[in-house]
Amino acid sequence: MQGFIVNINRVKEEDLIVTIVSKNSLDTLYRFYGARHGVINLGFKIDYEKEDSAKSTISRLKDVIHIGFKWINDYKLLKLWQDFTALFYKHLKEVEELDKFYFELINEASLEWDKQNPKRVAIESYVKLLKYEGRLHTEIYCFLCSTRINGNISIIRGFLPTHKECSHTLEINREALAELFTNNSTMFMNDKEVDRLWVVLLEGL
Repeated sequence: MQGFIVNINRVKEEDLIVTIVSKNSLDTLYRFYGARHGVINLGFKIDYEKEDSAKSTISRLKDVIHIGFKWINDYKLLKLWQDFTALFYKHLKEVEELDKFYFELINEASLEWDKQNPKRVAIESYVKLLKYEGRLHTEIYCFLCSTRINGNISIIRGFLPTHKECSHTLEINREALAELFTNNSTMFMNDKEVDRLWVVLLEGL
């Protein structure tokens, strides 16, 4: 099966506990250290097998093959990718069975990561996730004071809308935000607005 590594914890010297988003589940597996093992890292897409053990409640990760991205050697792209994929661990860590949506969302993002500003890819992906989970707030009322927002909009964690005066954060152009929420596109946002939404995204899914 295939999946994306969203968390790695080191145990017992070089052994690892690895959490993987696959098409149908969030797998937390034990990987024994060995000289013949290939390098794995946060954000990597891998093909792998699970081996159950009578001695442990956690299955073993085995037969790992790294499925590389063509941009994998670009450090800046990789660092942003790792920051993005790590968010899924915190968001999904209490879940065992997953809809294929999450795997496909991450996979689609990986294919677009080097074709435009990756922060834009991440933001557009997050809006798709909010829609899927029924958490996207499209009615423009301030989350903090509950009154209508008539001008540009400030965004806080969860992409919740607020007045600039209420949250004291950068305003996002109203039309650009509408395009994002309607068509999953950051086309009309400038880089400063994208950088602001990236910071909000890093606060958690």
